[in-house]
Amino acid sequence: MRAKAMVVMDGMSPLPGRTLDISLTGLSLTLGNKLPIGQAGHVSFELFLDGKAQIITCRSNVSYCIFSGDDFKIGFQFVNLELSVLTTITKFLR
Repeated sequence: MRAKAMVVMDGMSPLPGRTLDISLTGLSLTLGNKLPIGQAGHVSFELFLDGKAQIITCRSNVSYCIFSGDDFKIGFQFVNLELSVLTTITKFLR
């Protein structure tokens, strides 16, 4: 899954990124900046479903941060997903 993403961690400016992978409990993406494990914030990303782009925004916590080439691979765990977002992600994963 490769799509645009925007990360807004609590107390920080927005950071652009690209999605790598998604599951029902979280997602991974690449960012140009390192983030501390446990940091909380919001992750927004495009999810293409039925040929249409949908913007999904989820409250998330950083679960890992690994330097990889020129960027950082960062894993986010979703926190209190809304039912509509969970339903959309479930449909995408089918």
